[in-house]
Amino acid sequence: MDSAKTLASSLLSDCVDFRVFLLSICRGNLRNFTCCRVKMVKLTMIARVTDGLPLAEGLDDGRDQKDAEFYKQQAKSLFKNLSKGHIESSRMSIETGPYVFHYIIEGRVCYLTMCDRSYPKKLAFQYLEDLKNEFEKVNGSQIETAARPYAFIKFDTFIQKTKKLYLDTRTQRNLAKLNDELYEVHQIMTRNIQEVLGVGEKLDQVSQLSSRLTSESRIYADKAKDLNRQAFIRKWAPVAIVLGVVFLLFWVRKKIW
Repeated sequence: MDSAKTLASSLLSDCVDFRVFLLSICRGNLRNFTCCRVKMVKLTMIARVTDGLPLAEGLDDGRDQKDAEFYKQQAKSLFKNLSKGHIESSRMSIETGPYVFHYIIEGRVCYLTMCDRSYPKKLAFQYLEDLKNEFEKVNGSQIETAARPYAFIKFDTFIQKTKKLYLDTRTQRNLAKLNDELYEVHQIMTRNIQEVLGVGEKLDQVSQLSSRLTSESRIYADKAKDLNRQAFIRKWAPVAIVLGVVFLLFWVRKKIW
């Protein structure tokens, strides 16, 4: 009897909705019930803003997620845009498909996570704050000198431990964070991924066009100089030849006489 109560208590703590629990029991399908827990973090990445170099990542992120690699590439594109200064906001939420990227930038480092759209925005940013505080404390002095991607991959241990703390939004700890009036996220901008990456692409195109125009103007200037030089030669070359011949005749005549 006691073991049954323990099992029921454990199952209830993992369930999103008590009605799902009762339905699962009635159908004799507890496997589906144990899967009803909402998995908050789908992706976690940390990168240096100055050059977009990935510093750390949640190693098990995306294993049970379709198109995980696609979203990782989107995250890397965001880092690239940040390194080029295409995105100026230090905190932002970016919608992409059924998920939302949330990121914060502190000390030239970007802390990014991707969550389900239904996950509370406030908890997502507090999760990033926890990562930031620990990462700065442990690796702060080595961030600028890191030369290879994922130089701090061991930080995954802390990512996984912290991720579990934010898994269930109904725990007393997370409810207290949601009710914390001192930490507000209402003013953090929310944008669409196409809009954000599109701005970067347009700026890249403008930059490329500007570089091409600068290069072409230099080529034109060089050609103009060549044409002016050739025109000068054509204009004064006959005069120089005549003067040269006259001077030569004068010199020869002086030598003979």
